[in-house]
Amino acid sequence: MKNLSLLNQCCTIPGAPGFEQPIRQFIIDQVTPYVDEVKIDAMGSVHAIKKGTGEKKVMVAAHMDEIAFIVTHIDDNGFIKFHNLGGFDPKTLTAQRVIVHGKKDIIGVMGTKPIHVMSPEERNKPPKSTDFFIDTGLPVKEVKKYLSVGDSITREREFITMGTMANGKSLDNRVSVFILIETLKNLSKKKTDATIYGVFTVQEEIGLRGAIAAASGVNPDFAINLDVTLAYDLPGAPVHEKCTGLGEGTAIKVLDGMTVCDYRMVNFMKKVAKKKKINHQLEVLTAGGTDTAGMQRHAKGGSIAGGISIPCRYLHQVIEMVDTRDVEASIKLLGACLLEITQYDWSFK
Repeated sequence: MKNLSLLNQCCTIPGAPGFEQPIRQFIIDQVTPYVDEVKIDAMGSVHAIKKGTGEKKVMVAAHMDEIAFIVTHIDDNGFIKFHNLGGFDPKTLTAQRVIVHGKKDIIGVMGTKPIHVMSPEERNKPPKSTDFFIDTGLPVKEVKKYLSVGDSITREREFITMGTMANGKSLDNRVSVFILIETLKNLSKKKTDATIYGVFTVQEEIGLRGAIAAASGVNPDFAINLDVTLAYDLPGAPVHEKCTGLGEGTAIKVLDGMTVCDYRMVNFMKKVAKKKKINHQLEVLTAGGTDTAGMQRHAKGGSIAGGISIPCRYLHQVIEMVDTRDVEASIKLLGACLLEITQYDWSFK
């Protein structure tokens, strides 16, 4: 896949929910040469606007925030307690490094009670996030010099490739940030009938907050969300729970736990994918939610909404994995849909 270095940067630049400043500036720098206008709304979402020749508006959302933490307490020995910003499986916190973003960035490790001194009951009990603390290895005076309550904390992990796979932290949802940047580049010299609002949203991981605010301002006729989805193509997985599989193409969203996609959008995407011979699969995710819901419900009177999803294994871990062939298929499908969206018959049938 081309431009893996850009995907690497997208994944490794920090941006906790509500603290998206570093990744936001990176996105602005990337998209500005390829669109007609760049705006930042009051919540901090980036609107990259490519003006069309017609009256219709299409909003494409890719959330820029990553699951993270926030400092809640620093004790007399310099150990840090924290609160989750987004959904974590607590057992994945064991043996991880993090970065605390204070007056300067400080590396820390997730610590918990050693197994050697746990009671049998404690060993058999599932861990909770509150069982963990962060150890920076620094004396308390130095910790408090640079860090304080309210500082954000992100996870530290290298981005790597494994065959056709990309692996690392925050592919949820930085792979979609990458896809939207690449699509805006590809369309920069092409005329579109619809005005395209490429919106890199904030605070999705804590309640779709940026998308809700952005959709109410843009008021799109059409809405396409970009996000990862569950690839449960693993040993022992029941076939009927698979959802999607890596290497089987981009996924056209049918529903998730918060949205039933407009059947017209689903049919439109299927038609475009078939016409352009783009490898694709259908996504039925029975739990969870995405910015699709924010755009569908919070445009004035609602919008015709759907999603292009990227299959991903090991969601909300630091070893998230996507197939670069699925990423390329997603870029192709999004670009083709944006060029053809006003040519489709959107009447109810």
